[in-house]
Amino acid sequence: MVNYIFNKIMGWKIEGEFDPSIKKSVIIVVPHTSWHDFYIGVFTRSIVKIPIDFVGKKELFKWPFGAYFRWMGGTPLDRSNSENKVEAIAKIFAEKEEFRLSLAPEGTRKKVLNWKTGFYYIALAANVPIIPVGFDYGRKVVKIGEPFYPTKNYEKDLRLLQLFFKDIKGKADL
Repeated sequence: MVNYIFNKIMGWKIEGEFDPSIKKSVIIVVPHTSWHDFYIGVFTRSIVKIPIDFVGKKELFKWPFGAYFRWMGGTPLDRSNSENKVEAIAKIFAEKEEFRLSLAPEGTRKKVLNWKTGFYYIALAANVPIIPVGFDYGRKVVKIGEPFYPTKNYEKDLRLLQLFFKDIKGKADL
């Protein structure tokens, strides 16, 4: 039913696939320019049958929505101690047997020229690959890329990652 709605009614398709043997990764979704990205991501996660997670401030995980956010793959992030966000998320990776963190490196739903660096440093600290995923509203395609292992050369790695997204049009680009 999910495939039918996504493919036939909405007209979307998925190109590429996640390697199920990669149990931990940082999944960057670009561009993130619309609230529509949420349900496109939920459909995609359901179709590929791979658990994909997110983090949110711990206050989101209280009643009445806490159970829902956990069910959707959410993990609360407690920043009340002295850890910075990168260290706190790397710790979550260390504590879990399987964790695929999805996030938008733009840090907002607006079109931006520069990505935030957190996704990169989280992948380095957790020693996990970065998997690029593009929501191309122009072609109605979710494009899943190959795992990318950061080299500690941020500028060079960023240029290589951004090449994956060069022809992808976000909702705001239409």
